Amino acid sequence: MSTRRAGSGFAFVTPFLAAYLLFLVLPLGMGLLASLTDAGLTGASTDFVGLANFAEALTDPAMWRSFGVTVGFTAASTPPLILVGLVMALLTHHLAPARWLWRLAFFAPYVLPSSAIALIFVWMYQPEFGLADSLLSWLGIGPMGWLSHPVAAMLGVVVATVWWTVGFNFLLYLAALQAIPHDLYEASSLDGAGGWRQLWHITLPLLRPTTGLIAVLQVLASLKVFDQFYLITNGGPQHSTRPILQYVYESGFTNYRTGYASAVSYVFFAAILLFTLAHFSIQRRRAGGDRP
Repeated sequence: MSTRRAGSGFAFVTPFLAAYLLFLVLPLGMGLLASLTDAGLTGASTDFVGLANFAEALTDPAMWRSFGVTVGFTAASTPPLILVGLVMALLTHHLAPARWLWRLAFFAPYVLPSSAIALIFVWMYQPEFGLADSLLSWLGIGPMGWLSHPVAAMLGVVVATVWWTVGFNFLLYLAALQAIPHDLYEASSLDGAGGWRQLWHITLPLLRPTTGLIAVLQVLASLKVFDQFYLITNGGPQHSTRPILQYVYESGFTNYRTGYASAVSYVFFAAILLFTLAHFSIQRRRAGGDRP
C-alpha cells in the first residue's frame, strides 16, 4: 500500500520536477560550463579557459563598481521600503472610513509594469518641465539634475523603486497587524497605556518576525535590481548607476562575451549565497539565545 502511495505521489511531482530540472537546474549547469570557456554570442568556436574568466572578474574594476552600485542601492532603498510600508499599514489599519480605498491606493502602483514606472519618472525628472524640479523650485531649491548627476540619479531610482514596490511590504504588514489579538490592546488600555505605548510595547514587538521577513525579501529583491536602472538612467551618467546585472547583460549581449558574463553572474550568485548563509546563521543564534 505504501509503495502504491509513493508511486502515485511521485507521479504528481513528476511534472514539477521535470520543469524544475529543465528551466532551472539545466540552465545553471550550462551557465557554469559557459563560464569556464571563452564562449561568445556570435556562435564561434569556444575554447576551455578554466578559471580565467573568474580571475578576470575578480580583478575587473568595472565589475566591482557595478557591484558597489548594487550594494549602495540596496542599502539606500531597503530602510525606506520597510518604514514606509509600516507607516502605510498602520494608517490603513487605524483608518475606519474608506479603508478599502486606502488599500487600493497604496497597492495599485505595485501592479504596474516596470516600463510604465520608468516612463512616469523619466518625465518627472526632466530638467525643464519635470514635476520633480517644479516642486523643488516651489520650495526654493534649485534643480537637482536627476538624470545627469550621479547622486541625484541614484536618489531618483530609489524614489521610483519605493513608490513602485512598497505596496507589497504594505500588504504583509497589514496582514500581520490584523493578526494581532485585539484583547492585548484592550488590556493595555485598562492599565493606562496610550496609543504610543501600545505601538512601542505591543505592535512593534509582535511585528518583528514580519519585519525580518520583509527585510530579507527586500534585500534579495534589491540585489537583483535591473529594470529601473536600465530604463530610467541606462547606467548613466558615466556608469555611476549601472548595477551588476546590467553589467552582466552588457558583457554578454553588447560585448558578446557570454562566457565572461556567466562568470560574473556566478560571482554575484556566490555573494548572494554568502549573505543568505550569514542571515540563517544569525537567525539560528538568535533562536538559540531565546530558548530557556
